Amino acid sequence: LNVFSVPLYGSGAHPDSLRQFFRHTLTEVLTYNPVLKVSDAIQMQKEWSFTRTSPLLTALYRKLLVAFSVKESMCQLQQVLETHEVNWQHVLSCVSTLVVCQAEAGQLFKDLLSHLLLKAFGNYDMENMITAFLIARQAALEGPAVFMPYSEWFKASFGNAGGHHGSSKKSLVFLLEFLSELVPFEAAPYLKVHIMFPPCVPSRHRPLLLEYITLAKTRLADLQVAIEDMGLYEDLSAPEEAVQPQAQALRDVEKALQIFESSRKIPTSVIEASIFRRPYYTSWFLPALLRPRVLPKTPDGRMAFIDSLKRADKIPSNLYSTYLQACHAMKEKVLQDGSKAEPSHSKEPLEQLQAELAELRTLVVEQAQWEEVAAQLAVVSDRLRGALGDSSEDNQAAPCSAQVAVPAPGMAGCPQRVVDLLLTSFCQTLLAASSFNPPDRQGPCLSLLVKMMCGHRNLLPALLARLCQLIYHQGPSLGAAHILGLAAFVIHLSECRALIPAVEADFGASQAVPGKALSVSEYWSSLLVCRTEESFVFCLRFCTAAAAYLMCKFSSCSREEFCALIPPGLIKKLQFLVPRLSLEARGVLCEEDKSALSWSSLSCPSLNYRRASLCLWRQAGFQELLKEKAFQLSFREWLLLELEVCPEKDILSAAERQDFHHWAIYQRYLPAPSAAGGCDGDLEKACGVILNAILDSSQRLELGGCARSKTSLSPEILCRLQELVLELRCRPKLLPGCSSAQRHFVFELLQGRLTGRDPEQGSALGQQLWRQQELLLHRRVLLGLPASTLVTTCWKGNRAVLDCDSFFCFVNSELKNVSSRGYALSYGITAHFFRGLLSASLDCEDAAEGVNEALATCQTKCPVVLLSAALWWPRLEPALCSQWKRLFGAPLAGELARLRGWHSSGTRFLCSGAAFPVCDPPWLSAAFLHGAILQHSPRGTEALGGLGPGAEQARPATRPLLSDPQEGVDVQTSLERALQVLQCLQGKGTAWPLLFHPAEGAPGRFHVLLGAASQRHTRLLPLAFYSLTPSFQRELLQQEPTFLSVALQMYVQLLQLFVEGDVLPQSDRDPTEHDPLELISAARQFLLGAIPHCPARSLGLIQPLLSTCEELDPEVAATLRHSSRPAVDVELEEELELF
Repeated sequence: LNVFSVPLYGSGAHPDSLRQFFRHTLTEVLTYNPVLKVSDAIQMQKEWSFTRTSPLLTALYRKLLVAFSVKESMCQLQQVLETHEVNWQHVLSCVSTLVVCQAEAGQLFKDLLSHLLLKAFGNYDMENMITAFLIARQAALEGPAVFMPYSEWFKASFGNAGGHHGSSKKSLVFLLEFLSELVPFEAAPYLKVHIMFPPCVPSRHRPLLLEYITLAKTRLADLQVAIEDMGLYEDLSAPEEAVQPQAQALRDVEKALQIFESSRKIPTSVIEASIFRRPYYTSWFLPALLRPRVLPKTPDGRMAFIDSLKRADKIPSNLYSTYLQACHAMKEKVLQDGSKAEPSHSKEPLEQLQAELAELRTLVVEQAQWEEVAAQLAVVSDRLRGALGDSSEDNQAAPCSAQVAVPAPGMAGCPQRVVDLLLTSFCQTLLAASSFNPPDRQGPCLSLLVKMMCGHRNLLPALLARLCQLIYHQGPSLGAAHILGLAAFVIHLSECRALIPAVEADFGASQAVPGKALSVSEYWSSLLVCRTEESFVFCLRFCTAAAAYLMCKFSSCSREEFCALIPPGLIKKLQFLVPRLSLEARGVLCEEDKSALSWSSLSCPSLNYRRASLCLWRQAGFQELLKEKAFQLSFREWLLLELEVCPEKDILSAAERQDFHHWAIYQRYLPAPSAAGGCDGDLEKACGVILNAILDSSQRLELGGCARSKTSLSPEILCRLQELVLELRCRPKLLPGCSSAQRHFVFELLQGRLTGRDPEQGSALGQQLWRQQELLLHRRVLLGLPASTLVTTCWKGNRAVLDCDSFFCFVNSELKNVSSRGYALSYGITAHFFRGLLSASLDCEDAAEGVNEALATCQTKCPVVLLSAALWWPRLEPALCSQWKRLFGAPLAGELARLRGWHSSGTRFLCSGAAFPVCDPPWLSAAFLHGAILQHSPRGTEALGGLGPGAEQARPATRPLLSDPQEGVDVQTSLERALQVLQCLQGKGTAWPLLFHPAEGAPGRFHVLLGAASQRHTRLLPLAFYSLTPSFQRELLQQEPTFLSVALQMYVQLLQLFVEGDVLPQSDRDPTEHDPLELISAARQFLLGAIPHCPARSLGLIQPLLSTCEELDPEVAATLRHSSRPAVDVELEEELELF
């Protein structure tokens, strides 16, 4: 073979003559002894892959092809195919050599295949057709790292109507006839591809396709391969012959176990097989899974998987019992033999892989041997396939996603050993190569190695899981060599991102909602968390090493190609880390500071990583990258990273962290333009970004051991928000006569978050829980902001007045719905509003008048605020009086004095029996009485009987006692108190049913009370109604004409609650005491018994409800219709019944 070494000739031979000689030799080799038929090539080509071809023949090809460019080699191959009878073994082994040893050959072969198909369908030429199929299959034999799988090529060529076969019926018939002629010689995997991914044909030509599929299935039956017995994870592109169902089932079990250990969930493919592919599942998969063995003392992954299937009723009980008995029998046999039955793993394939990787390392180090690297990688790939045992091949050209359980990434034993060997070999190869040359002079060897790994799809889940273990869990404990190797490895992974499926990273209980699938760059960026001092140091070292390797390795690429290779998360992480940990990075760089970072210095044990990162930061090339929009760290992204930090474990002290926050906000992001991720100097915009970031971060459960409560907020970032809000209020005051008020931008932001969420995102219950959690966070944010934020001022005529409309609107629509009481806000937000009201009144010419007007407006626009004040007045009064005295030193404002007077009257009434005066509005004075009753429990409700007739209008405001359990009070106790209230109201002749459902013409106080209650409070009124009414006497039905319509309305709503699945409150004493079905049954019996005793005029009020009632309970509706019929009709019916 040395005669074909180009360097041997030197200048002694003319290049053209030499090329002519090599071209002639190549032609002779490809056409030598063309005795093999096409049918032979179809059946035997799997034996002609690169690793199975004679090394002498592959060496000859490589020496001959050195004289030509890749394109010239392809042209020569194409010319030979078109003009000569060829030796198919030599041609296809040459194809394998080209596609393995020449990186550009893959795309050129795709172009050649397109050309051949175009000629084949243009002239209906079978020769070009068979040539295309043979080349496509041969190139696919070398793996997806160098060429697309056959199944993918077949789908791309014929899987859509735009393919060559779709132009006419003649073209379609040509394709199907060609495929039919191949059937007698086809191997099972290719037939399965054609059946599972058939050509796209119009519906009118469907019978033609069905004829071919029938023929293909017959051939599979002859090969004793049933399409129904296809494995769950069978590789349709695999070059091997079809395996028996038993062997495929064992492979499927291994793959399913791997997915289960990674996600802790039963794989979807297994669940689908148990339903849609029952014969294979029960006949092959379950027996392979339930092979008897000695069960370990500590349950392993297989036992957990079997247990999960059993609990999901996916394993028949008799089969499971037989399995346990067989395992027990095996254990007994082992004990009798005095030996343990442990699976023995052959180390031979792993040792072969290790030896080939060592050989590869020697080639990478010596630049003269680089031309041998591609061939050696093909050998490594073959040994890797053997080490993995092909036990987990997927059935798609590329899996749609890879699942990784981040808290506990699991891997099976063999894949972990293989992955560790590959990663170790990569790191050793990198360090060995770096000892001779920097990354930019190490050639494509490492890129090809990682690309080869990514081509083994069965390896990817274990590889991603191992990266999670190393980076996320063990990162701070890794040494310098490990960090350098891993950093370079993830850079090459990002380079091969097209071969890697999306990653579904499951963060377990720490993940509030399922996240989107991540690209490989996003995946490893999410593993680099910065929360503690140790994690900060590791992330800085890792990101510095990765960026330095990236900038050195690909420095010769064009700007566009270079930016496409860079993972944005890497650059953004460095923008967060370097200024945070280095004061020097926060200043403006001088031209002379822009020095370069030496790659070789990163492997020095004494390296100071802060200095190294700062050197990288000052590098001109890195600063140029920061100008690219894709790599700029926005204000919001910076905040989310900062909010992940655990302050008590931070690498910075509290004072250093405060300085960093002030620099980042006031010097970096506030003045920066929005195009660079800044705020354009807009304080409102900055406040909005911080507020949204705080809420988004709090909605996500914090990771790690320093997790905060979901409703807690970062105190330091909240302090920065407070500073900006206070600075925002330092603006020129509105001039008199200006009608516009200051914008309540905080409430606009909060309301926008609630209305801007996609209603289709998640289930209805998930949406409800998210909204409740969001509102709790809103309340925490409002309490953290200055109280004056809740109230602004505006000009009304020539005087300034207080504007509370935005706060009132937010309370009425949202905030009242997260109160634990249901009819009053929490003490915190109530006190915060009143403090803000008094502070904002400083801007009014007459503070007392401004407060009085605001509270008077509150009576009509937001009564729940005043109801809350009545409830919390004993705690609220001292603080308000102290603040008023501090601000004004004058007598309390009139409306505040009235509130204090009502509280005093209620207390005196309950304590000494003094008369209780009723003022306007009566519901407010009654609310203070209600608050006093709660304070003086248990005799408070008993004192209601002492109310005089003048206090009649106050009684309806005791409604909160009727349906809302008090904090710290059992449901049953609350019902007993509410029953006393209703009995008192009934004794005084009050129309108490209107409390539950006021009619349109009812007094306004009833509607005020209904509007002040939370949505859940109002929805649960039917529960309260039917928990109380059975205790009343029948006389009530005659006395209250509105009772029947209210009772029917409550019954309909109670049924709707049950149908919609609302969770109803239960007694702490007996959880079954208020069983929903029992309550509905009791309500139904009560209503059916009450209807005949109701006066005729009450029946006329129920007509609008009959249609709804008929849908939910036809019997009750029929009873109502019968009772509401005129008496004459009833008499006639009775007379007809006599006959």
